[in-house]
Amino acid sequence: MHHVLLIVLGIGVGVGASFTGLGGGFLMVPLLLFMGYSAQQAVGTSFAAILVISLSALIAHNKLANVDYWAGIMLGLGGILGAQVGARLVEHVSTQGFKRIFAFVLVALAVYMFKK
Repeated sequence: MHHVLLIVLGIGVGVGASFTGLGGGFLMVPLLLFMGYSAQQAVGTSFAAILVISLSALIAHNKLANVDYWAGIMLGLGGILGAQVGARLVEHVSTQGFKRIFAFVLVALAVYMFKK
C-alpha cells in the first residue's frame, strides 16, 4: 500500500510541479513529513523524485517551445552551489524547526504572489 500511495502522490506532485514550475518540493516535502519522514529525509527524498519529475516536465515543455535553456542553465549553475549549502544547513535544523521555517516561506510566498 505504501508504494501505491507514493505513486499516487507522485502523480499529484508531477501535475502540480509541471503546471506551476515550483519544482514539486513545496508539495512533496509536507506530504513526506506527514508520512513520518524526518525533515532531512523528506528533503533528500523529494529531490530524488523531483529529478525524475523535472526531466519529464522539461521534455513536455520543450515540445511546447516553453524552455529558455540559457536562463535555465544559468539558474542551474547558481543552484548547484546553493544546493550544497542548503543540504548542509538542513542537517542542523530539527524536523519541528524545519516545519516552521518551511511554513513561513510558503506563507510569505503566498502573500507576495497574492499582492502582485
